[in-house]
Amino acid sequence: MTEPERHGWSRRSMLRGGAVVGVAAGAGVGGFVLGRRTGTGPGEPMPPTTLVDHVPATGEHQAGVARPDQPQPNGRFTSYDADVDSRYEVRELLAALGTTIATLTAPGATVTGVTDDGAGDLTITVGVGPRLVAMAGADLPGADPLPRFDRDGDLPERDRGGDLLLAVQASDAVVVENVGNHLVLLSGQLSVRWAQRGFRGGGNGQAGVARNVVGYLDGIVVPRTSEELDANVWIPSGPAKGGTICVLRRLVVDVSRFAAETPERQDAIIGRHQSDGSPLSGGGPMDKVDPTAKTPEGQYLTPAHAHARAAHPSFTGSPTMLRGSYTFDNGPSDRGTIFRCFQP
Repeated sequence: MTEPERHGWSRRSMLRGGAVVGVAAGAGVGGFVLGRRTGTGPGEPMPPTTLVDHVPATGEHQAGVARPDQPQPNGRFTSYDADVDSRYEVRELLAALGTTIATLTAPGATVTGVTDDGAGDLTITVGVGPRLVAMAGADLPGADPLPRFDRDGDLPERDRGGDLLLAVQASDAVVVENVGNHLVLLSGQLSVRWAQRGFRGGGNGQAGVARNVVGYLDGIVVPRTSEELDANVWIPSGPAKGGTICVLRRLVVDVSRFAAETPERQDAIIGRHQSDGSPLSGGGPMDKVDPTAKTPEGQYLTPAHAHARAAHPSFTGSPTMLRGSYTFDNGPSDRGTIFRCFQP
């Protein structure tokens, strides 16, 4: 009798079963496909999460991706190696994590030594790495590791990839730390591969927007409506339908060097005004950059090497990703951005 026959499940159930579901890709620092959650049925409205304490752990998609729409101020992102060698062991590990997450995030519940004052807006998002995804099917999204990117040549292999990603986010930094430690202690099958803590500010009042490590507003042009999320974030079909691929990279920024530039030069490097985020090509703070806009003399308003131009979909050939970055600060020479993006 084969293992799937003995335990009555398939690759689809591995990707979708349990209270939380994960599928994951890549490296980079890391790339992960995040599976959908079970709970709210398709077509049912999601509970509002703006200006509320509790974020439901169940729903059509994993909390922590697009819920809440304003990401929490504190995050801990940890990649683990998992001591599992079969699809059955992967499923059991995810099921155990799902039970734990449901307990930690239950409204009104407390766990002694972890969430003594309540979970608040805690979310715990799970992604599964390529080795584990490939156990369910080599043709699944996320079964292939991401290649090394430019300038990653000296990045130690230990600081790339992983079998499991746990993204713990909350307004309470102590809750984030306690929950992260609690999840590791619960499973003898997980060992930390790499980890990074991050924080973010409140931004300009628009959902998902916050200032980055050099003081500029990030996350302005992202999918916001359910239709935009369907088109640009969620996997549309197959066993991983409703999931998403998360690429997470830890980008070190020379903050001191940037700060030494004039304000005009800083704006030119970014392609937007530092004061309110409005693009150099014209428009308001939440408007898209127009990379074709020129002065009457024919000069591009957004400089050729500006970040906003280099990242523009017309140049990258990519869809509009859901981005939600955090700042990290491990000391004067190790500061930067935890860049996260979600795409199908």
